[in-house]
Amino acid sequence: MVARLVIAAPSSGAGKTTVATGLMAAFAGRGLAVSPHKVGPDYIDPGYHALATGRPGRNLDAYMCGTGLVAPLFEHGARGCDLAVVEGVMGLYDGAADQGELASTAQVSKLLKAPVVLVVDASSQSRSVAALVHGFASWDPEVRIGGVILNKVATDRHEHLLREALGESGVPVLGVLRRAPAVATPSRHLGLVPVAERQAAALAAVAAQAEQVRQGCDLDALMALARSAPPLHAEPWEPHGVVAGVPRSAGGAASGRGSEEGGPDRAAGPRAADRGGSGRGPLVAVAGGAAFTFSYAEHTELLRAAGAEVVTFDPLRDEALPDGTSGLVIGGGFPEMYGEQLSANEPLRKAVAALAASGAPVAAECAGLLYLARSLDGTPMCGVLDADARMSERLTLGYRDAVAVSDSVLAPAGARMRGHEFHRTVIEPGAGAAAAWGLRQPERRVEGFVQGGVHASYVHTHWAGSPEAAARFVEHCR
Repeated sequence: MVARLVIAAPSSGAGKTTVATGLMAAFAGRGLAVSPHKVGPDYIDPGYHALATGRPGRNLDAYMCGTGLVAPLFEHGARGCDLAVVEGVMGLYDGAADQGELASTAQVSKLLKAPVVLVVDASSQSRSVAALVHGFASWDPEVRIGGVILNKVATDRHEHLLREALGESGVPVLGVLRRAPAVATPSRHLGLVPVAERQAAALAAVAAQAEQVRQGCDLDALMALARSAPPLHAEPWEPHGVVAGVPRSAGGAASGRGSEEGGPDRAAGPRAADRGGSGRGPLVAVAGGAAFTFSYAEHTELLRAAGAEVVTFDPLRDEALPDGTSGLVIGGGFPEMYGEQLSANEPLRKAVAALAASGAPVAAECAGLLYLARSLDGTPMCGVLDADARMSERLTLGYRDAVAVSDSVLAPAGARMRGHEFHRTVIEPGAGAAAAWGLRQPERRVEGFVQGGVHASYVHTHWAGSPEAAARFVEHCR
């Protein structure tokens, strides 16, 4: 059984990421194996979590993956660890719009049977903090708030007033943190600046967060609270197992090849004939580096479980795709911050365009979509898509219920997947002659592009919730 804590707050901006990351680093500094997790679709916070713990930051998303996978995915990530720290999303009870508690931190805490530590921004209140904590603690009796960490406390007198008020609430104070500029992390149009863009500064910030938590929090009491969590009784998610369970009709290629031609043996893994007799599967190149930092660890695990060899490359530095590339995955990130550098790497742009023109599978999400466009803010990109992208003042944000409009390397027409949009760019046109997805909410529209082996869309998906996408992609690569 893994000891575990959920770090939540009444609202965004209270300091969840600072406290959660500081706790992870402080406990790791004690020699504990700490498993980092993040509620919801966020890609950036897990990068800081990974820096603090030396383990992949993993997301727990009850909307994209389903409530039934939250505990198994948690067990998969936390296997062999002494402690798991789960950072929440937004306010404790905030979830998917118009979906009740779905995908909220509160729901995930209940699915994990984990105690919650509430981080409260105390900068503009004193006695009122008790009413706030009482309200959150009593709203849902199934959510166990085991303690409070007071953040942004001004003075000793301020701390005294807060502790006195909370003494009547029945919820213990497990930490008091003063304002500390050294722990701050810079933000821009989509949230925190990713670790990959500020490695040295991020390391210093995480170290400062750990020191702040060590000085201001009762780590022994927090560990005791984490150990009070009951057993989960959930089988860990296993990528090879879920890929083996994908029906051949779901994972097979959309080109219409029969399951006996090039189809993988789901029980024993890919056949030697499908792997070119080399003992290795098809090589899938995955874009990384500072411009493409948005990815889920489970995507790579599923690709490998489906028989692929996965190699990461950096479009800012590498002038060629990895030798033998059979398929290409370009996830999200910030190409708008690196447009000129991406454009200047003309050899790689041409290589990507040539791979796409050959019909090889290419899966691109959000930043990947922009990179495949003809231009981004007037700067030439790969030109795979007859579309142009630009920055926008409008933030597009939210979960998406998507149906595949066209057969593609990720899904057959009619397949349903859940995803998430998060961007301040627009692309014109918004969909190709063969669109990728039909979205059901918040408004009905089609978006994205399917042409040849290319699937490019603004919608981020989590393949743990749709493992057939990984199986299908690798089968196309064969």
